[in-house]
Amino acid sequence: MKALSLNGVQGRHELKHEMTKMDCYLLRNRLKYYMEVDPHANKDGKYLIRSVYFDNFDNKVLTQKKEGFYERDKFRVRLYDYNPGLLNLEKKSKRNNLTYKQKCRITAQEYDQIMLGDISWMQDDSRPLMRDLYFEMNMFQLRPVTVVDYEREVFIYRYGNVRVTFDSNIKTSFRNNDVLNPDLPVLETNPDIVILEVKYDEFLPEVIKKLLQIGNRRKGTYSKYQISRMYG
Repeated sequence: MKALSLNGVQGRHELKHEMTKMDCYLLRNRLKYYMEVDPHANKDGKYLIRSVYFDNFDNKVLTQKKEGFYERDKFRVRLYDYNPGLLNLEKKSKRNNLTYKQKCRITAQEYDQIMLGDISWMQDDSRPLMRDLYFEMNMFQLRPVTVVDYEREVFIYRYGNVRVTFDSNIKTSFRNNDVLNPDLPVLETNPDIVILEVKYDEFLPEVIKKLLQIGNRRKGTYSKYQISRMYG
């Protein structure tokens, strides 16, 4: 059965597990013989991700995540390898058991305006996603709250459009939203934990299912934002 779409975006399945670095090492050595390494990664097969997440004074986004709402949205601004020239606004939506992601390019100047609360220009912006964020900021007082840094390693399997990611060395800015500051102070969360994410379209191939069977991983709805907010 083909996954439903949301605003023209195809829904994907997403599984998350918490694992140790040792389990990560063992699983990585299995996957590399069957899956491709992300071609956008650095020489060590990884890249750095920095995101600033939006929430309000009542922690609307965090609460919906913790309580497992079947319909919820999360906004973030993200850059890779600390490159401010490649900055994206992203909206990640959950509808029942499917995940939808929309994104558009945003400039450093535009983010600075958003950070300072100057958002009136967003109301009639040509980018639908920017208008969506304006509505949420105006209606629910969403604001950029916390920066989260981590290293990501990605493996790709073409059949089923499968992406297996390992996110490690998760750090938080402790309620500082200056995402473009290269010297932003960050606090390390749990250095021994790796978040395994498995994303796919209609089906997860049997070979990948078998490869992923390792250790005593805890299945859950972990998110880097939720982990970071445990520290402030």
